[in-house]
Amino acid sequence: MRSRAFHSLTTARRHIHTYPTASLATHLHKNDEPTVSKKNQNIRSFNKMLALHIRSGRLQHAHKLFDEMPLRDLVSWNTMLSGLRKSKDPHGVYGCLLGMRRTGLSPNEYTISTVLKAVFGTEFNVLVFQLHAFVIRVALNSCLFVGSALMRGYADVGDPVVLRRVFDELFEKDVSSWTALVSSYMRIGWLHEAERVFDTMPEKNIVSWTCLMNGYIDNKKIKKARTVFDRMGERNVISWTAMINGYVQNHYFADALQLFAWMLRSGTRPNDFTFSSVLGACAGCCSLLTGQQVHSSILKSGVPDGIVMSSSLVDMYAKCGDVDVALCVFDAMPHKNVVSWNSIIGGYARHGLAMRALDEFERMRKSGIKPDQVTFVNVLSACAHGGLIEQGVKHFGSMAESYEIQPEVEHYACMVDLYGRAGKLEEAVNLIKGMPVEPDIVVWGALLAACGLHSSLEVGEFAAEGMKKLKNEHRVVYSMLSKIHGEKGSWTIAIELREMMKRKRVWKQNAGSWVESHFAPF
Repeated sequence: MRSRAFHSLTTARRHIHTYPTASLATHLHKNDEPTVSKKNQNIRSFNKMLALHIRSGRLQHAHKLFDEMPLRDLVSWNTMLSGLRKSKDPHGVYGCLLGMRRTGLSPNEYTISTVLKAVFGTEFNVLVFQLHAFVIRVALNSCLFVGSALMRGYADVGDPVVLRRVFDELFEKDVSSWTALVSSYMRIGWLHEAERVFDTMPEKNIVSWTCLMNGYIDNKKIKKARTVFDRMGERNVISWTAMINGYVQNHYFADALQLFAWMLRSGTRPNDFTFSSVLGACAGCCSLLTGQQVHSSILKSGVPDGIVMSSSLVDMYAKCGDVDVALCVFDAMPHKNVVSWNSIIGGYARHGLAMRALDEFERMRKSGIKPDQVTFVNVLSACAHGGLIEQGVKHFGSMAESYEIQPEVEHYACMVDLYGRAGKLEEAVNLIKGMPVEPDIVVWGALLAACGLHSSLEVGEFAAEGMKKLKNEHRVVYSMLSKIHGEKGSWTIAIELREMMKRKRVWKQNAGSWVESHFAPF
């Protein structure tokens, strides 16, 4: 884990060196004291306006106001840092911190915490080491606020030893610092150590229990998470929602709906995040009737109809097959983000309405919303289902050229499916051979399905070999090859493949209803 962190440090330095300044460590260790001016009577008014722009999401206006401010104090810089963090701009946060140090101001505990949160999960997370050194120098390492942020920072770079040292250096430890330690161990994947720390905590609250439960959910230990949930002495809407969302993330949709019914019976009032998770469960199991009931409950409950809730409704109706209602909900949204657009585009693509999906994509572009990777998965999938080869190739090429989005394995799978459905198997094979990443089972499966559709034995065997490299001798491989050989008249080989399936106990799956076996409405 340490080697990965230092590899990220090398990458981060390439960005850092774009600033014509000294290193962060040099600036953090300057001894200049802030100069107090008598001309700062209006600075509070400027800070209030700056904070208002940040809260409203008008970062460009905040940037302009910040640059025009005649004077800036620590509150001004911290407000700007907070806005850059919310906009997920670690490069901007780093530059702002350097600019702050050039003025002679020294970061306080809020500054350090904001910067640490901004670099989590980015290549700038290696700045945790330099920030920690500064924290020790100015004696902020005993601050619980900073200590919790540092623990999470070291969890992010994968250093459990220093993580524990940060905790031990805290002079006084409260329930939040113990909880931060448990959460950090869970983030690294040290489940047993997290359990041990949780059991030795002198005090536990509902946040501690929810944190442990979320740790199990993030590590795909859904049964252990439910055990923790059942052991909780008290629960609030956050803990209920976290467990419901955990079920949805792990595709236990029926369990999520049953838990939601239990939540209602307990008297706990759902919030917008709860309803959003429940709508995700309805979408996952394609239960339109249940989704309509949840929608009715949302309207009766008076929960604010925000962008998250509306996007979840669009996604639910689209995945459950009612695309007309999905479009009505979508068009009624006063504000839309990339998730909202992805929901409606994906809904059309999923139901084979390729042209309508592409029309929505054009509307999205004209509205000024920048598409992301999910958008292009939906667009390419729509092209594949609609047989729109030219449009699919054009949009696939525009990802890197126009939007600086590098295609991932999901996008290549869509393109293989696009070529395969159209019978252009040679183009599909060439695309796979030129992939910068290793093809996964979805890519090979798309190619194998195309071979079955067009009875191509040579390409089918190529796809089968690719699947075998993944050590995934699925029944589909044998069934498809057997089908192709049968259609070609090679009955001897077809029979041999069926015999091989019997020897390896790879059977064709009988048809059945997922609804009957897995879902019971509440």
